[in-house]
Amino acid sequence: MLILAVSSCPNNREFTLLGTGLSWYPVSMRFLLGLLAGLLLLPAGAYVYVRLGYAPVATAAPALPFERAITRTALNARIQKEAPKDSPVPLTDANLIEGAKEYREHCSVCHGLINQPDTAAAKGMFPNPPQLFKHGVTDDPVGETYWKVENGIRLTGMPAYVKSVSEDKIWKMSMMLARADKLPPDATAILQKPLPVD
Repeated sequence: MLILAVSSCPNNREFTLLGTGLSWYPVSMRFLLGLLAGLLLLPAGAYVYVRLGYAPVATAAPALPFERAITRTALNARIQKEAPKDSPVPLTDANLIEGAKEYREHCSVCHGLINQPDTAAAKGMFPNPPQLFKHGVTDDPVGETYWKVENGIRLTGMPAYVKSVSEDKIWKMSMMLARADKLPPDATAILQKPLPVD
């Protein structure tokens, strides 16, 4: 059993664990109070900042400091931890064509089509959704794209399709995007047609 002994000196106080020979001098009480006040002021200040309406919540507003770095780091760590490595769906022309049809239906309004201009929805989102046929995801592992489509990405407008699109169809879209630079002609034709204008 360890017993804490305290011996007072004029300028400081020594703490000793009896039976161990270990002793130390604690930091000053003022420092501890300052540290505690700082720890309490940070969340209080953040609350006031948000409560008074200073936090940028409009999609047209600039990003918070470090917002992109923090969210990108968290997203990449989660994907690395959870994304499947390989597709259980075979890579065939028929599956790539089906993936193109599903992409056109579910994704093209935000992520674009081949040689088509960005839609009004894509231009108004924050962060701007990547235009996948301009900047591509062909260098992304197919499992990473699958994870993003299935789970969505918070604070980006990217919805989770896990409850509305079958796993098989999500894999077909993901495989199509991974091979977007070498699709069969029928898949390319589906992705080149402009979206209907309302």
